Amino acid sequence: MMLQNPAAKYRAYPTVQLTDRRWPNNTISKPPIWMSTDLRDGNQALIEPMSVEKKLRFFELLIQVGLKEIEVGFPSASQTDFDFVRKLIEEDRIPDDVTIIVLTQSREELIRRTVESCIGAKQATVHLYNSVAPVFRKVVFGMSREEITSIATTGTKLVKELLSQHPETDWTFEYTPESFSTTELDFSKHICDAVSAIWQPTPDKKMIINLPATVECSTPNVYADQIEWMSRKLERRDSIIISVHPHNDRGTGIAAAELAVMAGAERVEGCLFGNGERTGNVDLVTLALNLYTQGVHPGLDFSDIDSVRKVVEECNQLPVHPRHPYVGDLVFTAFSGSHQDAIKKGFAKQQPNAIWEIPYLPIDPADLGRSYDAVIRVNSQSGKGGMAYLLEQDYGLVLPRRLQIEFSRAVQKVADQTGLEITSQGIYDIFESEYLAQTSPYAYGSHKMVEDTSSDEPVQIDIALLHRQAPMSLQGGGNGPIDAFVDALGLDIKLMDYHEHAIGHGANAKAACYVELRLDNGPTLFGAGIDSNIVTASFKAVLSAVNRHLHQRVAAVAEHATA
Repeated sequence: MMLQNPAAKYRAYPTVQLTDRRWPNNTISKPPIWMSTDLRDGNQALIEPMSVEKKLRFFELLIQVGLKEIEVGFPSASQTDFDFVRKLIEEDRIPDDVTIIVLTQSREELIRRTVESCIGAKQATVHLYNSVAPVFRKVVFGMSREEITSIATTGTKLVKELLSQHPETDWTFEYTPESFSTTELDFSKHICDAVSAIWQPTPDKKMIINLPATVECSTPNVYADQIEWMSRKLERRDSIIISVHPHNDRGTGIAAAELAVMAGAERVEGCLFGNGERTGNVDLVTLALNLYTQGVHPGLDFSDIDSVRKVVEECNQLPVHPRHPYVGDLVFTAFSGSHQDAIKKGFAKQQPNAIWEIPYLPIDPADLGRSYDAVIRVNSQSGKGGMAYLLEQDYGLVLPRRLQIEFSRAVQKVADQTGLEITSQGIYDIFESEYLAQTSPYAYGSHKMVEDTSSDEPVQIDIALLHRQAPMSLQGGGNGPIDAFVDALGLDIKLMDYHEHAIGHGANAKAACYVELRLDNGPTLFGAGIDSNIVTASFKAVLSAVNRHLHQRVAAVAEHATA
């Protein structure tokens, strides 16, 4: 039997008839008003709602970050929420520039309880909502448009009456036609206009109309069209703040919020890191930090993003995904070789206080309090740029380009064998084993050097070595220390390249030296040496390269014999 086509029971969401839409040509030039609903919408979506202690900790975090509007609960829904709102007010925990928001359904007993919870607050917003979408009217309530409108207007009248009895508080009123995103636009306008006609906001004392994507049901451009349509047609528009509350059912909540702001929304409700029912509310952190890439300061402080994440994870008991934008453990991390190479070059050319231009990093991790330590990490997919970056950042070793290529093969071999990520310490250990610890058959002991500029060979040297653990004394001369050292060794050596640099500063500084040489007309290989004396470091580097040549020659002979 053929299976029924699942798509047959769904229908495309209708587009908005807005042929002269303006939002596609708009840009975001300032941050919206931010409203956190972590303590209400986010909290109700937790398996274990937050305790009072955790809610207080979260509330203090939101203030520290810079949120000025915080939805603190649904006080008519539970005694815990009611008590929490009272605690904030009675213990004077709300800064003078912060407005608390309390949510209520449009039912008399719930409205009265909600207003009661806020008595004594310096400033508060009562957030009234009722569901207006066709599916709720037909399936849940069995009510007409007129009956649904009456619920909203009756509730608004009661809120207005109750708030007038407490003039000591600076009140704001917010109305939400719940499930706006799936409601006919003409009805959304009708019910919002009916509410605002009762409230009578003014340009100096505005009300909030919140237009949520309670369930994300369309592409973000359709939501933007809905917002622009409402923004252009609402009555008393100059006295209204349009707010949006996007959910993330389609995975496009961020885009929907950004386009909604372009379309006229002035306020965004959401949760830090996007907690909430089903797939969550819109992520305020990502929204805010996206503004940096447009040259706009978000007006929120995420300069220590890791500490923010720590508090949120502990209060929500939900982990933040390692690939979560901006804050995940791996978002500033590159494993790919080509990415690592590009990032390394970007850091090398980036000037202080200049426009940020680092490949693959849209924002400077330092602006979020993140270090550069984890920007590049090495596994079997990585390349020379990554391991070179880590050696330079953590150990001060600046490898020449050709040495990077040569050394990357050794790192790749270990990565392939283990199948694991290789830490910075692991990379250094491989470098040490491959180059610095190459002390057989020749090991450096000491040297004495005499310079006579009048001589054809101005540098004369006596060196003490160990050759296969046996002491060896050699003498040589040349134009410089390395030339004299090579002469003393008596081997067919051709020096191809030489690099040196300091590691550290002051009395504890050391010198690193890298030489590329050819032995007996064979292939070129690098050697490396580190010492407090630059001349000694160069001699160790030469012996490192010679020993590596000899080891490879022995290995090649053994492989040939086995074959």
